Amino acid sequence: MLISSAFAQTAAAAEQPSTLMSLLPMVLMFVVLYFVMIRPQMKKAKDHKSMIEALGKGDEVVLASGMLGKITRLGDTYLDVEIANGVEVQFERASVVKVLPKGTMK
Repeated sequence: MLISSAFAQTAAAAEQPSTLMSLLPMVLMFVVLYFVMIRPQMKKAKDHKSMIEALGKGDEVVLASGMLGKITRLGDTYLDVEIANGVEVQFERASVVKVLPKGTMK
């Protein structure tokens, strides 16, 4: 009535982007996240596990608590560490943060 039929018709539909193009940003974000966060964390965990498996009696280590000591006895899940002359403390193997070079502690 008041609107002519030419204006009342809908405009031509715009082309919709393909489904693949709409998922591309999500895929790119996951790829970046993998290379920036996930992959380095997995490498760090793998290196720590190999270090824990390679521990031996007499190794000088730094523990998660910050203590330095020499390994005196090894078990499957625990190890005894001498932190001073005659003072041995028992820790979990996973609490070893770093193996020091021989002769670091005197």
